[in-house]
Amino acid sequence: MKIIFMGTPDFAVGTLRELCAAGHEVTLVVSQPDRPKGRGHALTPTPVKAAALELSLPVLQPAKIREAEEALAATEADVIVVAAFGQIIPSSILHMKKYGCINVHASLLPKYRGAAPIQWAVIDGERESGVTIMQMDEGLDTGDMLAKAVVRLDEKETGGSLFDKLSAAGARLCAETLPMLERGEITPEKQGESPTAYASMLKKSMGNIDWTKDAQSIERLVRGLNPWPSAYTMLDGRMLKIWSCDVLAQDASKGACGEILEVTKDAIVVQTGAGELALREIQLSGKARMDAGAFLRGFSVTPGAVLTAE
Repeated sequence: MKIIFMGTPDFAVGTLRELCAAGHEVTLVVSQPDRPKGRGHALTPTPVKAAALELSLPVLQPAKIREAEEALAATEADVIVVAAFGQIIPSSILHMKKYGCINVHASLLPKYRGAAPIQWAVIDGERESGVTIMQMDEGLDTGDMLAKAVVRLDEKETGGSLFDKLSAAGARLCAETLPMLERGEITPEKQGESPTAYASMLKKSMGNIDWTKDAQSIERLVRGLNPWPSAYTMLDGRMLKIWSCDVLAQDASKGACGEILEVTKDAIVVQTGAGELALREIQLSGKARMDAGAFLRGFSVTPGAVLTAE
């Protein structure tokens, strides 16, 4: 098929590469504009743009997708494939090509419609997630479902590890689905009401740990926000990022919420609203990320000290 591909972050790169490898002709790649990055604020291409240039594909980067409508109409294509593009696509573009706009969505719709389905699946303690290939309509992730692939979550799944799994699964599924769509072998399936809350965009403030929450909820938050925006707390007035932790006694209550109960050779044990949490991998502001044992060899932590919200 001839394809216009629309995507921006790392998540979409695998799908672009898989479509090219499968023999589809990508006639145009549309991505977000380059953004300043790093200390020097140098303009940096999006991951999709970088991949497209590597593949010698033409790239368009409109500030607003409506500005590209004329160019899209003039570009020969059977379908528009969208993967984490980052802008709302108007109706005039949704129905512009023969097979419309096909979206690679990182959840098992109708669950987790919205901007951050991957991280919320981890935070909410889901046992499985997956990818849905969806026919886009004017609603927000409400279009007919064309294909699904289920991915099981590991016990210590993080937002980052699930991101990688779903990116790969989405790439494979999209490449498999398009030929079936062209041959008329797919019966679109309507979505019902979503059983989960809208998967809202992540904010840095989400990582500010509330120690009155139960240990299991905090542990899932830590995993879901790893690697970004990360979960954190305050220790002696300094930010302490928590990258990995384990739930210990789920019902124990030996101290105040946030109180450090015990310091072992490889963990800092903290009281939560319900249960204890062993901090395994941490990062104090201005320091490198390290396991708790290495941290404790260079920084004194005393039982009885209290971790607090920012």
